[in-house]
Amino acid sequence: MTCRRLVLPVLCLLLAVLGTAGQAQAVGYRYWSFWDRDSTADTADTADTWVYATQGPSTARPSDGDVQGFRFSVSEDSKDSAKPRGAADFATICAKTPAREGSKRVGLVLDFGTAADAPSGSTPPSPRTACALIDDDATTADALAAVAKPLRYDTNALLCAIAGYPTTGCGEPVADDRPKTSASPGTEAKSNPSDGKGNGDGGPSVGLLAGITAVAALGAAATWQARRRRN
Repeated sequence: MTCRRLVLPVLCLLLAVLGTAGQAQAVGYRYWSFWDRDSTADTADTADTWVYATQGPSTARPSDGDVQGFRFSVSEDSKDSAKPRGAADFATICAKTPAREGSKRVGLVLDFGTAADAPSGSTPPSPRTACALIDDDATTADALAAVAKPLRYDTNALLCAIAGYPTTGCGEPVADDRPKTSASPGTEAKSNPSDGKGNGDGGPSVGLLAGITAVAALGAAATWQARRRRN
């Protein structure tokens, strides 16, 4: 059915407003993503060596010689999450950390992101690597605690800060009209905390409310005009 009658154009306009508002509210999330290095990858492109982790750092138990990475960025989900930057081979990261019986060595790549990723007023530290010497049964969270304190978690055990960065916030939504994460050559442009839709306070945007109000006013006027003509 087409929008031919008096009230139907108003309904069509309402649908258009709602559809546009939904697109305008698309957001990304600012958070630390967690990666495993694929040691079997035979490529000069370091971005191809990173695979999005299938477990969280509190449950993942790396083996001796593994390399894992963390990247702070803004993204909607794992498909567009920025990967850690820079070289990430175990021999280089742990060259000065000798093996010890009953322990394991895990290389960590910590990428604090770019200025575009940073919360307002924050400056990201330079990316760095660290070699964690931990117990054989230790988790990645234990490795982080050994070399990158202070760590900060929220009440749901989501990793919020590494080495104290950032000082506030945890997986907060970021408006989609900001620049996308600036990826360095060889990287792609973040466990998704949410569904990628919504706004900062979880409620409808001012634009959406204004649009609904305007359409409601049009609908009331159209109804009044129709009744007047019938009378």
